[in-house]
Amino acid sequence: MPQATSLFTDLESNVVGTSAVVIYSPSGKKRMRFPEGVVEVYASEDEALAHADPDKSRHAAIASGPSRSSEGFKLFYLVRWLD
Repeated sequence: MPQATSLFTDLESNVVGTSAVVIYSPSGKKRMRFPEGVVEVYASEDEALAHADPDKSRHAAIASGPSRSSEGFKLFYLVRWLD
């Protein structure tokens, strides 16, 4: 019988982390998942807030990822907005 952990294995990384990020989201703060191409990872919440620019649709957040979706895309999942 296979181990339960085999159901949750991500072959590209050992752990999906949670990071401070800036998300480019021209549609606002309605979505909960974002492709890696619109996410910039920063070392701290303060650094992400410093790089955010809501007037240009760049919002600071905490997000987990990247994680490979069933469609094969790498996605970040919103934990919470910082701004």
